[in-house]
Amino acid sequence: MKQRKLVVISAGLSQPSSTRLLADQLSATTAKAAAQLGVTLDVQVIELRDLAHEITDNMLTGFAKPALKQAQEAVTAADALITVTPVFSAGYSGLYKSFFDVLDKDALVDKPVLLAATAGTARHSLVLEHALRPLFAYLRATIIPTSVFAASDDWGANSVEGPLRGRIERAAAELAREVERREPAVVTDPFALTTDFAEMLKNL
Repeated sequence: MKQRKLVVISAGLSQPSSTRLLADQLSATTAKAAAQLGVTLDVQVIELRDLAHEITDNMLTGFAKPALKQAQEAVTAADALITVTPVFSAGYSGLYKSFFDVLDKDALVDKPVLLAATAGTARHSLVLEHALRPLFAYLRATIIPTSVFAASDDWGANSVEGPLRGRIERAAAELAREVERREPAVVTDPFALTTDFAEMLKNL
């Protein structure tokens, strides 16, 4: 079995939250789909509400405290991401955007990302297309074709076998296939020497 790292970013503000519920369903379904392709996913969930103060401090000072630094490094080292945000004022949450603002500018380059959002009404579903996709296109991520939106009505009695379940399974399968076909993510040490030290001395 191949081993890969999946990082799940949940921007829900309450505990429990529908945002985290959707994140958990997406990650569990992706892990199952990946296992069928011979890939074992090591899943790590990052709850942004727990990092809110550190994200703000990072934006003000330019330095990440330990917990936020670990989250940033986990995202950079991930083979794929699932990101879920609640919708506020017809857009992603400020906490969600702020987290990606304090990531390294190259952290998501060519990284497969599954986009998802939650809101009280289906009228906000287009946030995935007019807000999230442009953001991750700018960050040069590889965006999975199927995104997942869940309104309050989607969590009713029929949600297990309803339209939401179908979207979750389709998106998870797409992400699993993308992970399976790729080599593991490689994190480059910015301080590592790219030239042999002896060769450098020859040029002095």
